[in-house]
Amino acid sequence: MKQHSVRESWLEDAVRHLEPVFSKAGYAIPPVRVSCGFPASSSPRTTLGQCWPRERSGGGVNEIFISPKLDDPVQLLDTLVHELCHAVDDCFSGHGEDFKGIAQTVGLEGPARMAHATEELMVRLMMISQELGPYPHQAIVFPPPRPSNASRSKAKCGQCGYEVTLLKRWASYGAPICPKDNIRMQEAVPETIENTTEHDSESIKGERPKVDEIRRAIS
Repeated sequence: MKQHSVRESWLEDAVRHLEPVFSKAGYAIPPVRVSCGFPASSSPRTTLGQCWPRERSGGGVNEIFISPKLDDPVQLLDTLVHELCHAVDDCFSGHGEDFKGIAQTVGLEGPARMAHATEELMVRLMMISQELGPYPHQAIVFPPPRPSNASRSKAKCGQCGYEVTLLKRWASYGAPICPKDNIRMQEAVPETIENTTEHDSESIKGERPKVDEIRRAIS
């Protein structure tokens, strides 16, 4: 069993151990850089990994980031396989048909965005994790999202229906005058603002993008 002292060293070694998994499926893992880091432009709470296309890297390689939320070696490897499938495709198809074909051949199953290791692949990942040794990282734990009790008051004209939002600091002055009918507007029942779960929406689907389009990371 190896002893890695740096996360990136463990992740780079993990890529080398996963190469036979991909070569057996008929795919070559392209040059990649793998680091521990939060995703860009998507929720750090829900996104466990992200792969950037080669054209977005100064080094011309696929850049993969694995969330600091993870410290379980098998889950890390499972996430890494998913992101390496994006690297093989160079993020061209997002979670589209090309990605699905690569993922299924390698040994992933389930909805494309959440594709994870089959039971057979999971056994292989467990064996690889034993060879790699402990992942030198302790997971960052997010606090649970707090429910929002925020509310906003509105005022509406009883004649024309013109409606405005009343800022909390000005609400004590009362409803404003309607600019159209020149009468005082009526305060409406405050609308409660609820917290919602943020979902990653960065996938590029459909046909391969044109050369001049800006390619984005795929999670």
